[in-house]
Amino acid sequence: MKTSPFAGLNGLRVSRETNERLEHFAALFQKWAKSINLIAPSTLEDLWRRHIVDSLQLAQLAPDPKTWVDLGSGGGFPGVITAIYLQEFSDGWVHLIESNNKKAAFLRVALMETGARGSVHPIRIEDASSVAPKCDAISARALADLSLLLDYSSPWMMAEGGKTVAYFHKGRDYQREIDKAVGRYEFDLVKHPSIVEPDSVVLEIANLSRRTQ
Repeated sequence: MKTSPFAGLNGLRVSRETNERLEHFAALFQKWAKSINLIAPSTLEDLWRRHIVDSLQLAQLAPDPKTWVDLGSGGGFPGVITAIYLQEFSDGWVHLIESNNKKAAFLRVALMETGARGSVHPIRIEDASSVAPKCDAISARALADLSLLLDYSSPWMMAEGGKTVAYFHKGRDYQREIDKAVGRYEFDLVKHPSIVEPDSVVLEIANLSRRTQ
């Protein structure tokens, strides 16, 4: 696979075709954001760094093609970006879970127009394991605190013989969320510094189990 660095990707390397798909997604996002509240308006001008690159760093942390479940996909971060990246392979898929019908409509268009490897499920997160019973990885960004994310993820991560790994974007208050979560769960944790925000991290979580009283 031929790769080339692009200045706007903070050193991440993707194929030229992937970069073109990301550019198409960005233009589409800007268009839809005029009528649908996909992200905080104050961050729209910094779309590439704050949202696209921030999402794309998962491709660096988990570079092999996987079956993903993206919880609360919203404006497509990180789910659509992951699905676009997976076009560099002939394998891997992203199940985007988004209960808001307007946002789900945007996600469908984004996947179709970029040729990304994913599908949209307009259902509640609590029902997601019925449409995607198995996955290799889970992602979520700006959705909920860590304890609730682990509740949402437990049907996959705690399945018998399951090896599902979760990747959660977290801001500067992440340690408080970790301290709260360890009161209820045991898990292996790796903190990956964000390549976008100095005080932020991506939490990689594996081997989840509930603490016994």
